[in-house]
Amino acid sequence: MTENSDAIQTRLLELSPEDLHPEDLQRRLLQAVRRGASMEDIANLKESDVATPEAAIQALMDGNARFFGGQARRPDIGANERRAQIIGQTPYAAVLACSDSRVPVELVFDQGLGQLFVVRVAGNVVGESGLGTLEYAIRHLDVHLVMVMGHEGCGAVAAALLPEEKIAEEPEHLQSLIRRIQPSVENLPAIRDKKARMREAVINNVRQQVALLRRQTVIQEAEASGKIRVIGGYYEIGSGAVDFLVDEEDLAV
Repeated sequence: MTENSDAIQTRLLELSPEDLHPEDLQRRLLQAVRRGASMEDIANLKESDVATPEAAIQALMDGNARFFGGQARRPDIGANERRAQIIGQTPYAAVLACSDSRVPVELVFDQGLGQLFVVRVAGNVVGESGLGTLEYAIRHLDVHLVMVMGHEGCGAVAAALLPEEKIAEEPEHLQSLIRRIQPSVENLPAIRDKKARMREAVINNVRQQVALLRRQTVIQEAEASGKIRVIGGYYEIGSGAVDFLVDEEDLAV
């Protein structure tokens, strides 16, 4: 018979690591409480299905397919899942995304509380604070994946395409952000269709931010060891679908 979430939580907090399998303890406990497991279930927990970069990519792909297909599993967050977060956070992926209010990352990938470590800034631009946040996720949260996700109709990227005199009218810090996007849109191919050109600009910016991340020592070493992968993505607001930029040719700059 399954115990209620309060009883499970109380007993979990009394456990020592020796009471369970020692590896990946936090992740196991969180998954158990989310599923309303009994103490007997917890004692026999298996390794997380999302334990490799490849599994993390697949989990995001599957979640997005549910989202744009109208079959999302997590329209509501229950008390059981909320209380489970007391034990700690165990995200399997970190996502650097735009601050645009139409791009709610956890919803786009149909993920629950504590599953994604999300950094949001206009234009999904890599800055010092964002980089430090991602390094924290890699070093201390053991995420398996880092994703940079741009989106359809990004205002920050559109601003980077404006004439210099228009950019100069913006406030100082906004100008600084826009100028960090400019290198990725300077040499766009001649595309007459405005929507297609904008898409190419956003994807180029994603590629540039991925390349910047890969030059950082912590991320470079983690990816070289196979601990993580760094990928890109493009979210279509209209359809709800994410195009995954996973292969090296997709990310070439």
